[in-house]
Amino acid sequence: MGFMSKVKRNLHLMLQRPPRQQYAALCYRMKKKQGLLEVLVATSRDTGRWVIPKGWPMTDKKAHQVAEREAYEEVGVKGKVEKEPLGHYHYRKTLDNGLKIPVVVQVHALEVDECLKSFPEKGSRKIEWVSCEEAATRVHEPELKILFLQFAEKMEPLLAGAQTKVAG
Repeated sequence: MGFMSKVKRNLHLMLQRPPRQQYAALCYRMKKKQGLLEVLVATSRDTGRWVIPKGWPMTDKKAHQVAEREAYEEVGVKGKVEKEPLGHYHYRKTLDNGLKIPVVVQVHALEVDECLKSFPEKGSRKIEWVSCEEAATRVHEPELKILFLQFAEKMEPLLAGAQTKVAG
């Protein structure tokens, strides 16, 4: 098969297939005394881009359970994951063979209550706690940027309420 035939076939496959599905965790913590909301971002193992933990569907696991599992494996956190999705974003995943496929990622909020010293992918990623605004500047996917900013807005009243309790 010639080069152009391969390109044409790959293009046809990309355009024909519906997006693949992944599930992700937007890991966060609230520092109530300071009135701060922080989210966890990590570098991807292959490109070094800033991402959130995400993965493919798993047999016998619901979407939010997959998100929770990926948060543990990739960034070493545990906590309470929301069953309802926070939102979605799209990106193009480059497969090992070089083909780029469309992927839709369903994102679940996960309130972190434990950061582990040891976890499966420890040492293979850089991990940082940052503000939602900073996270939005680091990630490449436009819809994920928006999700971070919307999440900050959604959490504002909770932080304000917590600060009032601390002050009072």
